[in-house]
Parts: sequence; C-alpha cells; structure tokens
Amino acid sequence: MVVLSREQLHTSVIDPVSASMNFLNEVAGRYPEAISLAAGRPFDDFHTPSDVDKHLQAFRANRPVLMQYGRTNGHIGDLIARMLEVDENIQVPAAAVMVTTGCQEAMVIALRGLCAGPDDVVLAAEPCYVGLTGAARILGVEVVGVPESPDGLRPETVREVAAATRARGKHPRALYLVPNFANPSGVSLPVPVRRALLAAAAAEDLLILEDDPYGLFGLDDEPRPTLKSLDNDQRVIYLGSFAKSYFPGARLGYLVADQPVADAAGRRTLLAEELSTVKSMLTVNTSALSQAVVGGMLIDAGFSLRAVNQAKIAFYRNNLRTLLAALERHFAGTPVRWNSPSGGFFVVCDVPADASGELLERSAQDYGVLWTPMRFFYVGGGGERALRLSCSALEPARIEEGVRRLAALLLR
Repeated sequence: MVVLSREQLHTSVIDPVSASMNFLNEVAGRYPEAISLAAGRPFDDFHTPSDVDKHLQAFRANRPVLMQYGRTNGHIGDLIARMLEVDENIQVPAAAVMVTTGCQEAMVIALRGLCAGPDDVVLAAEPCYVGLTGAARILGVEVVGVPESPDGLRPETVREVAAATRARGKHPRALYLVPNFANPSGVSLPVPVRRALLAAAAAEDLLILEDDPYGLFGLDDEPRPTLKSLDNDQRVIYLGSFAKSYFPGARLGYLVADQPVADAAGRRTLLAEELSTVKSMLTVNTSALSQAVVGGMLIDAGFSLRAVNQAKIAFYRNNLRTLLAALERHFAGTPVRWNSPSGGFFVVCDVPADASGELLERSAQDYGVLWTPMRFFYVGGGGERALRLSCSALEPARIEEGVRRLAALLLR
C-alpha cells in the first residue's frame, strides 16, 4: 500500500495557519455544548426554505429557468451592478462583474490573475483574514503583512512596506484590506484615511483588493463610502459576498474589476473579462440556481441590500452592544483589554495568557466556551496573547453567558 510523506505535500496542506479553520471546527465538533464566540457565521434564523422558493419565482418571472452551465462570469452581473449603484454609489458596467462561488473564489481568481511572476507579491493589512492568506498559500503567492495600528491601516505604513518589499527584489502588485469592521480586528477606516490610502496606492502603483462583507452592519447609520466608490483611477478591485447579507448556503460572491486591459495590438477589454479564463479552469461557472435565487432576492428588494437587511442590521447591532457591555461587566479593572468596534461581528481582546490551541481546548472542555486565537491571523508571527470574539451567531443571552464563562477561564 502506498504511504505518502506528509512533509512532501504542498505547504497549503500542512501549514498550521491554513489549517486553522479545520482546527476550530474540530474543537467545536468535540464540544457541541460549548458556546461559540468563535463562529463568524450569520445567525441561523433569518431565512427559511420558503424564501428560496419565493426568490426563485421572482427570478423566473423575469428570465428563463437556468438549467445549463451558462456564461463563465455569471448571469446576474447586471443585477449586482444595479445593487452596487443603489447601495454604494459604485457605477460599473455589468461586464465588470464576475459572479463567483463564494468570495473565496474571487480572492483566488484575483490573486492568480494579478501575480504572474515568481517575484510578484501581495500586501495585506495585518492581522489578516485567513481566507486571503490561505488562498495565497495554495497559489504559491507571498503575502507581506502591513501592520495595522489600533486605528487601522496607515497610508504611510503601506508606502514603507511597499518600498521595503521592492528593496528585497519583490514586486508588490496589490494591497488587500477590509475597510469596514475588519475580520479579525473590527477596525473601520475613517473617510480621510480611505482617500489617503488611494493616494498611497497610486504613488506605489498598487491595485487595491477591497473586501467588504460587513459594510452594512455598523452600529449607526453613518455613511462609510467604499474605497471603490471613492476611486477615480480604477485602482480598486471590489470583492463582495451574499453570505452575510443573504445566506451563506447560496455560496455566491462576486468581484468587480473594471480596469481596462490592453493587448499588444492596442485592443482593450475589462479585467473581469480577462479573468474569466482563470474561473473557467477553476469552477467552470457559478451555480445557475444559486444565481437565480440571489437574483430574485435582488429583484424583490428593489436592488437594495441595505433596505432588505434592516432586521439583520438591528439584530447585529444589538449583539455587538451586548458583547461590549458583557466585557465591561466581567473584565473592568482586570488585565484583560478589548477594542470597541463601530460595527461588524468581531471584538479583539488582549489577555494575560498565551491564547494557544491548548488553552482553547481547555476552554471548550472545562469552561464550555469557544473563541479564536488571534495568532491565526498573522503571516509572520504575532497575536499570541490575543483572541477574537464573534457575536453574530448567538442570541444575546448566550453572548452574556459565553463572556461569563470566558471570564472564569481567564481570571481563574
């Protein structure tokens, strides 16, 4: 019988950071009664199967039933473009939209298309969402961390890291960030910083990969313009998903890439059209049925996710306030410190212990509470004494009880 050496498998298979989500799922599976302040998934009870039927019917009333493979870049790019204009003041042609199998596929496609040579690298705000670093490892693309300050990414730091990266012979192609309530830090960037980041990207000849899964879920209604809506230079590739704003089981994401691409003869296309070749070899195309369901939802919603998500916005606001209030009750006057995000699903706590996998295992087994070690979100080390708490998937009473159990662990 053939026995393979684990050390001879690709680094994306054996890398502990890439395997972090599997590890969390395994711990959660072993302790199903533990309260999960680790899961960043949406709340379960917002949708029922009848919603799928309703939205599918809305789509069928406007278009034929989609039972074939269809167009590689998707069938509903025009509907997504209308949604972006209504909600985000992003004005792009339908041809600039690629519909993907979750936002994770959009990341893989963007990285593969942009990073063509062995010296091409991507910069990323650090701590960084593990989906981006994991996608880059699968592709063999180096990720260079750009350290966040407590207030978020600083344009001058981006320029410093880009210059240092070039000095060692690498070619930074793009900068990845989540400007609204980032995963994992929870930080949201002020508008002047967003404009300054665009200027820094132009100065360093960087494209920006803007990932925006949480932008709807602020604690208030303050306008938070996307980088893409502020972009006058077509420098931003916008990554989106319907996982949080609709439901994750649809597995529908998208990228917006309206950058012109010229060939040797001077003919021009859009980057999204060029990237379709990558997608065709990756997943062929995105589920036509999922597109029909999401398309019907957009039609029913008048192309406004913001309008149709008002109940979710209120729920997640209350949950984040519940989490912050519970932290204050249980940890005020202790060595534990935490940030206070202005929206989203996540809070980061600095703790007086090594927030390791071993501590998480003990937390689940002996205290009945799960959380996410922040070390998972660093490229070259960091976050050893910090953890991420998520408040999206629980009822408020369970959040309160989860923080009480966490306090019993950390203050024992």
